[in-house]
Amino acid sequence: MKILGIESSCDETAAAVVEDGRNVLSNIVSTQIEKHKIFGGVVPEIASRLHTESVSFVVNEALKQAGAVISDIDAIAVTYAPGLIGALLVGVNYAKGLSLSSGIPIVPVHHLRSHIASNYITHGKLEPPFMCLVVSGGNTMLCMVKDYTDFEVVGRTRDDAAGEAMDKAARTMGLPYPGGVNLDKASRQGNADAFKFPNPSVENSPFDFSFSGLKTNVINIKHNARQKGETIPTEDLGASFIKAVVNSLESRTLKALEKYGADTLVLAGGVSANSVLRETMLADSKKYGFKLYLPELSLCGDNAAMVASQGYYEFISGKRGDMSLNAFATMPITESD
Repeated sequence: MKILGIESSCDETAAAVVEDGRNVLSNIVSTQIEKHKIFGGVVPEIASRLHTESVSFVVNEALKQAGAVISDIDAIAVTYAPGLIGALLVGVNYAKGLSLSSGIPIVPVHHLRSHIASNYITHGKLEPPFMCLVVSGGNTMLCMVKDYTDFEVVGRTRDDAAGEAMDKAARTMGLPYPGGVNLDKASRQGNADAFKFPNPSVENSPFDFSFSGLKTNVINIKHNARQKGETIPTEDLGASFIKAVVNSLESRTLKALEKYGADTLVLAGGVSANSVLRETMLADSKKYGFKLYLPELSLCGDNAAMVASQGYYEFISGKRGDMSLNAFATMPITESD
């Protein structure tokens, strides 16, 4: 069964063809990074316009590289939530038009569910149930994946997502967009113990996260240094900040694994590419004896192969969209709250 995936939730216009949820036949990504770099972050209106310019090309290229024509496709999977509303609408409306003209059913796919599905592509034998730590620029959560379309949220961020905090901290340090990636690179040789950060907790919610305070600490450190005419080594501050973020993710994840009796941990989302997070969780898996699955680096960021993969499981579960399908800027991963 061949699924055409379409992704346009933020600043990547992507299309892919995936067979039976695991076999990637094509995966085309048109990035907007250079366009947004001059603004230091994603400009929603510009993102929407660039999606409009690129969506037809990436879909046609995905079909071409897969050696397929539209009549070979069994379903069209499209990201419909969460994300930038204008950007999402480009992909959703294109998918609706393609579905209407071809008669091929459309399957709405939740963005975070598709990030988790990137691991089904990377690890052909991975199956639920498992605990998943989803870490991205817009979301940070722990969830039990009971089945391919059955999710239970265990913990979530109460303010900034980990990736958002990293991006804002990187900007404060004067690093270029995309902040998280450049912060990781700049900090690899830094002293992670040079600055002390707290491990914020949420009262009565042991699995929830909070990152806004860590971001504010970075701003205060830089501000105080400027007032005193001092220079803060970016690599040391960055390494210390990343250590604090990873410590927060690590401590709650280990608690959740123990509480829920889970022996398998899966990482997903753009921040799952962070080198410190991957190294820390790998060390923990050896120390505590749980199985760890990490997505291939090329699949950590937004792409359409993961959308097509999750779309396959949504499709065989009976999920369908129609011409009334809309996009949503926010939506829980359970889709029923």
